[in-house]
Amino acid sequence: MEDLTLTLTVLLFAAAFLAGFVDSIAGGGGLIALPAMLLAGLSPVEALGTNKLQGLFGSGSATVAYARKGHVDLKTQIGPAVLAAAGSAIGAMLATLIPGEMFRAFMPFLLIAIALYFGIKPNMGDIDRARRLSPFLFGLMIVPMVGFYDGLFGPGAGSFYMLAFVALAGFGLLKATAHTKLLNFASNIGGFAVFAFVGVISWKIGLMMGAAQFAGAQVGSRLAMKNGAKIIKPLLVITCVALAAKLLLDQ
Repeated sequence: MEDLTLTLTVLLFAAAFLAGFVDSIAGGGGLIALPAMLLAGLSPVEALGTNKLQGLFGSGSATVAYARKGHVDLKTQIGPAVLAAAGSAIGAMLATLIPGEMFRAFMPFLLIAIALYFGIKPNMGDIDRARRLSPFLFGLMIVPMVGFYDGLFGPGAGSFYMLAFVALAGFGLLKATAHTKLLNFASNIGGFAVFAFVGVISWKIGLMMGAAQFAGAQVGSRLAMKNGAKIIKPLLVITCVALAAKLLLDQ
């Protein structure tokens, strides 16, 4: 790939910072980062691979920030994280063979349904509620399935993790956000490993955007921990609707 112009460099850096900020609170950072990389001239598969590289910095940054404040216990989440990484690796392998566009047909409707769930459901805050699925079954069934989607397609995976943690694991919004970032980080590792192996990553773009993602995630995670559900809920709804609209317009 040819050297980036100053305009494209600024665009990619700004897009990555904003993606890290949004992703650390509500997920959906791929909605911002992927189109920016496609605009820069990357192929769809190369954009997916590079997104995993730069996403590692954002999700890792947010995970550390939440863990330091005690919102996620890293030791107890090793098992689910491994399953998320494995699911993502399998999805990434298929992404090099099967175009992810097959998901575009139904993805907008799923995202709108998630937005409606979080937007309409009353009394949704940071307090944990009754669990509908045991931690073992949640980790065995839900985590690798979302990880698989994350490796194959990407955008929206954080919203799916959030929905699962709130609706099935009974987590409050802040706790769900913290655990989502950990699993996002793990699935990014799985997908990144496969894409790196097959050589479809633009390292220069990925590392530059990764630095911006790291900074954006630090700002976003601090804001989320300060305001909790007051900012997580509306931003999650807006992100889901925006991502659904983007996918519909691209069809």
